[in-house]
Amino acid sequence: MAKTDWKAEAKTLKKKLSKLKAKDAAPAKPAKMVSPLAPAGFPALPVIGGVEYAAVEAGVRYSNRKDVMLIRLAPGTAVAGVFTRSSTRAACVLDCQAKLAGKVDAAAGAAIVVNSGNSNAFTGAVGVEAVEAVTGAVAKALDLPASRVFSSSTGVIGEPLPYEKITAKIPDLVKDLREDGIEMAARAMMTTDTFAKGASAVVHGDGGEIRIAGIAKGSGMIAPDMATMLVYIFTDAKISAVNLQKMLSRQVDDTFNAITVDSDTSTSDALILAATGQSPAAEIALRSRVAKDFEAALKAVMLDLAHQVVRDGEGATKFVEVKVTGAASPEDAHRVAMAIANSPLVKTAIAGQDPNWGRVVMAVGKSGAQADRDKLTIRFGDVLVAEKGWRSPDYSEEKAAAYMQRDELVIAVDLGLGKAAKSVWTCDLTHRYIDINADYRS
Repeated sequence: MAKTDWKAEAKTLKKKLSKLKAKDAAPAKPAKMVSPLAPAGFPALPVIGGVEYAAVEAGVRYSNRKDVMLIRLAPGTAVAGVFTRSSTRAACVLDCQAKLAGKVDAAAGAAIVVNSGNSNAFTGAVGVEAVEAVTGAVAKALDLPASRVFSSSTGVIGEPLPYEKITAKIPDLVKDLREDGIEMAARAMMTTDTFAKGASAVVHGDGGEIRIAGIAKGSGMIAPDMATMLVYIFTDAKISAVNLQKMLSRQVDDTFNAITVDSDTSTSDALILAATGQSPAAEIALRSRVAKDFEAALKAVMLDLAHQVVRDGEGATKFVEVKVTGAASPEDAHRVAMAIANSPLVKTAIAGQDPNWGRVVMAVGKSGAQADRDKLTIRFGDVLVAEKGWRSPDYSEEKAAAYMQRDELVIAVDLGLGKAAKSVWTCDLTHRYIDINADYRS
């Protein structure tokens, strides 16, 4: 029988015990809290003919979760898009814009590839190389022109994208493509999001139903400028790319450009809309009844997704509509609404359930819009707060304070100067927002 080296055994046990103690002493990373404003669950979205989805774990930044997704679109798909106008927009955004502006091979299929964890923004020539490598590999794997492969990246800014981790997983993505994988795709592009976001609509076309389904991600760095964080909307409508782009561009200002979480515009905002043409309904003519119904349904899906982004605002506990009426111009209505919605003082008062209407007065005054103190009216919900230049004689602090305890609030301001109006949506500002962003890179 071999002789046991008790000293070596004791030394090994001591090392194991030391590691266990260190593990116990290390603070556990808190579990991600789901927003209290989140919907009950991911909605049941209709299958869109000609669209397939897949997602994998590539380890771009996160571990033990899917972080890359691929969408394949059938031949003949029309594609439209709107993107951030940030002067520091990411390489993938610039690439998408160039491809949509260029000559389109309408007979070819298309694809969208998205990664989370790294935005590939402010990465110079290395960022361009990463986009070309990823889109080129997808084009080769799916036998597509490179001009029909669109990419998006979301996550940390200023770090090179480890694109080889993505390209290595493309065979698995292609193998796993399926038409019922839209929720999986939505989850793969989440960063600080606490829930996956989806919305849908059905339109009665000439000869059959037209379906629309969309997914989005976004939680922080939300003050869009032509789009929101990342949004992908699919329809089986038969419609030209030109008409699809017109509808999308018309509806973006009252949906994704009417939300704000923290007044910061992302480098990576992208909204891509794809129409596969596989509905049995006839092609949509631009000024027809079906066109009007389709555009209204598209706007409803866009607004639903935009609202979900606000409901998932980092640290949010209140969903707030800021409704401005009586402005001298549409531009003034927008300025006042956004000044209120973006004000840290207004947002922290909302978080504290404090009906501090003086902060609303302040925001109106700083907006740069035309305003007259003596014509201004302010309401919190149905509580009249101020009118004719000062606090309303019927104002009740108790009623206003009770109203502010609700999860969903309306702050209404009438400027009394004209007929222009604008509604925007925001959330409160809590300490949780600081907690999330203080260690975002860690």
